[in-house]
Parts: sequence; C-alpha cells; structure tokens
Amino acid sequence: AADVGLRGFGPDVAQAFEQTALALTAAVTDPASVRADQRVILECAAPDRELLLAEWLNAIIYEMAVRRMLFSRFAVTIDGSRLTGQAWGEAVDRERHRPAAEPKGATFTALKVAELPAGGWLAQCVVDV
Repeated sequence: AADVGLRGFGPDVAQAFEQTALALTAAVTDPASVRADQRVILECAAPDRELLLAEWLNAIIYEMAVRRMLFSRFAVTIDGSRLTGQAWGEAVDRERHRPAAEPKGATFTALKVAELPAGGWLAQCVVDV
C-alpha cells in the first residue's frame, strides 16, 4: 500500500474541499479526461472540519468503487457539521482514463483544514492507495 497526499485551496472551506476532491481524481487520472456526464449526491457529517474532510473524501472513494466511476467536477455546501456535495463524472474507461491508482480511504495523517494568513483556506489529507 502507498499513500498520496492531497491538498486543495479555496477562498472558503467548501471550495478548498472541492479542490481536494479534484486532487483525489488527479491521483487516479487526468481530471480533464473525465466527462462530467452523471451527477451523484453525497452527504456526510462530522464533529469538526478535519473529520468532515476525511468523511467527504471517503464518500467520494466509496462512490468511485461502488459505481466504478471517476469524477471531474465537485460542488460542496457546508452547513455547520453537515456537508452536502455533488460530484459529476462518468464510468471508468480503462483505455481512456488509464487509472494509475485505486484510492482505498482517507487517513488522519496530515489531516488539516485551516484558514491561511494571507486569506483563503487549505484542506489536506493523505489517502491510502
């Protein structure tokens, strides 16, 4: 097993989460090769932002595995401890996507959600692949 560090930046927490999800796709394939054809709704909740990030990534990893899909666009709404997300993607096409890894789950290693001194937010996590 190996680990891949994911990091996303955004003007707010939700957009940092969206960018981290995109980094998850980038660990598998070029996000530009994934058509945003089908929408999947994801919901999760956690007592703090760090755990919410891990839950969000695990929800995406679960959908990737169960639906055999890759996602290239994300939209996140965070309301307190609850996250509602949307992911757009398509079924894995091994020829076109050439998946480099199969994410297994988010870990608590380097798990961090923080407001940056210069403004904006950072969301990062290490994922087992």
